[in-house]
Amino acid sequence: MIELVDIQVSDDVTDLPDTQRIKKWVTEVFSVLNRSPITVTIRIVGEGEMLSLNRRYRGKDHPTNVLSFPFEPIPNICTDLLGDIVICAPVVKREALAEKKLISDHWAHMIFHGMLHLCGYHHDDDEEAIEMEALEKKLLSKFGVANLL
Repeated sequence: MIELVDIQVSDDVTDLPDTQRIKKWVTEVFSVLNRSPITVTIRIVGEGEMLSLNRRYRGKDHPTNVLSFPFEPIPNICTDLLGDIVICAPVVKREALAEKKLISDHWAHMIFHGMLHLCGYHHDDDEEAIEMEALEKKLLSKFGVANLL
């Protein structure tokens, strides 16, 4: 069986949702969007690695909660890769505690947010943000999570 969700965890990261829960969250995004599941890599990192990535790809000098890197197809090559999501575990935990959310609920939100970016959704303007947030709310509600946005 082909594994559709490749989960990579940095050595310095602890207190994560179990891998089956992460895979269910990813699978639900494909279901809600009515898309065939394809391979996604989720890398869970500490603040140092996320800071480095955020500097390199966004020019921001701080770690962020989630980054998405859509796969860029190679002409004439068929592949089933959607892309990579990188999540900073310490930032997710810190945000959840600061916002008085369950940490697992915030993890679900970050997975959904990253997956929606990989699927082409963005929040660069108000209209896009409204559409993306509506999908996030729909996904969160499927797992019994109250509106976190």
